[in-house]
Amino acid sequence: MKKLLLVFSLPFVVLGFAGCEASNSKPTTPATSAPSSAETAQKSDESTASNAALPDASTTVAAPSEEKVKQPEPSYITVQHCLIGFKGSVPGKPISRTKEEAKELATKLLEELKAGANFEDIIRKNTDDSPPGIYKMANFGVSPNAREQVFARGEMVPAFGNTGFPLQVGEYGLAEFDSKKSPYGWHIVKRVE
Repeated sequence: MKKLLLVFSLPFVVLGFAGCEASNSKPTTPATSAPSSAETAQKSDESTASNAALPDASTTVAAPSEEKVKQPEPSYITVQHCLIGFKGSVPGKPISRTKEEAKELATKLLEELKAGANFEDIIRKNTDDSPPGIYKMANFGVSPNAREQVFARGEMVPAFGNTGFPLQVGEYGLAEFDSKKSPYGWHIVKRVE
C-alpha cells in the first residue's frame, strides 16, 4: 500500500513546486480581494493532505514507466515447445485444422498450462513438431555449439527466440503465427533452463 501511495503522491510534489514558483513571481492579473477565512482553511487542509503523502528524504520514488526494468537476456537458454500448425503450414505434415482453429487451440492450451496442465501431455497430444520439442539456443553474439546441439538464435524461427529469451525459467510464452517470423504456426514455448 505504501508503494501505491508514493506513486500517486508524485503529482502532488510537482504541483507543490509549481505553486512555489508561482508565488515567487509577479502575478499577471491584479488581486481583487483577499481570500476568505474558509478559502484559507481549505488551502491549509489541502496542503496538509499533500504533505502527508510526500515521501521522506530516504525514500526513492520511481516514475511509473521505470517500475518494470527490462532484464538483460541470457546468453544460453533451453526451451521446450509445442507447435500448433494449420493446413499447409508445416511441410510434410497432414494437418487439417484451419488457421483460426490453430490460433484458438494454441490460446486454449496456453491457458491450460498456466492453470497447471502437464506440458509433456499437451505436447504429446497436440504438437505438429517432433516431441519432446526441446532446443538449446545461443543468443545473438554468443557462439553456438554444434557438438552439444546448441543452435544459434538466428538459425531458428525469429518468433521462437523472441519469445523464449525474455522468459524466466518455468514461464510459458506464445509465439504467434507470422508469415515471416513464425511461418509454421503458433509455438507455445516454455523456458526449461
